[in-house]
Amino acid sequence: MTSTPVAYLHVVRSGALTTVQDAGRPGWAHLGVGRSGALDAPAARLANRLVGNPPGAAVLETTLTGCAVRPDRPVVAVVGGAGCPVRVDGRPVAWGEPVRVPAGAVLEAGPAVTGLRSYLAFAGGLEPDAVLGSRSADLLSGLGPAPLGAGDTVPLGDPAKPSGRVESSGPAGPSDPAKRRGPAERCGPPAAAGPVPWPGAPVELVLPVHLGPRHDWFTAPALRTLLTADYRVSPHSNRIGLRTEGPALERSRTEELPSEGVVLGAIQVPPDGLPVVFLHDHPTTGGYPVVGVVAERALAGAAQAVPGTRLRFVRA
Repeated sequence: MTSTPVAYLHVVRSGALTTVQDAGRPGWAHLGVGRSGALDAPAARLANRLVGNPPGAAVLETTLTGCAVRPDRPVVAVVGGAGCPVRVDGRPVAWGEPVRVPAGAVLEAGPAVTGLRSYLAFAGGLEPDAVLGSRSADLLSGLGPAPLGAGDTVPLGDPAKPSGRVESSGPAGPSDPAKRRGPAERCGPPAAAGPVPWPGAPVELVLPVHLGPRHDWFTAPALRTLLTADYRVSPHSNRIGLRTEGPALERSRTEELPSEGVVLGAIQVPPDGLPVVFLHDHPTTGGYPVVGVVAERALAGAAQAVPGTRLRFVRA
């Protein structure tokens, strides 16, 4: 029996930052390993659905300037997330809908016109080596595939076979991916083309906040400021955290806080008093007080908020 030849995606232009992301590696924080995964998880899931992948299949996540790639076999692809021009060998094609990319043709996601992060999904998914059950790149820890550069290659999965998040022996115990996936999670033909309700980039980002666990380390006026003031998204934001520009929060306690666990969506306040919302590549512990936590469902908007976007924190 002959094995199916491995097909690859060749990176022609990597843009400002292009990484491989899937649903991430939750469940390892007790060992100091963060979650990672696509920052705009709903966009990544929708792109996968449109090419017939399970929702957790690995995709490319670009930042601001897009990327260009060349498959060495024909593939169905979708570019979604941040709105951008899409071309195949220089010919304009549909954004947000499945397109067929011939072998050797260049698929280009151009610079973002709206939003910040685009997602490129390919029928069969991407299959770089998995680490702790995930193919996601974690920029803080260095786990997973490194950010892509021109000339790099990424293995393409076979659309005829199951694809998606890799199961591993971990906190939940060993498992057999084939047994855990049902018929609906197998790769198949792309969904029928038609209008797709892609979320738009936020004109104003509103993040609901659950106060705590260290809100008592801040003055009452500081808490009022957090929940009433206008902030802006800082250009220094990244996959680790969304940084803010605006009024500083005054602490009522000035002693050192021993490092303690932090979670996705935690709002940590460093010495400059400006809140930082932790995103998917955040550290698992921190020594600055966490004034509140943003629910995960609200973080997709943070992934697409361009620098300068108005930001308000509101009581959840």
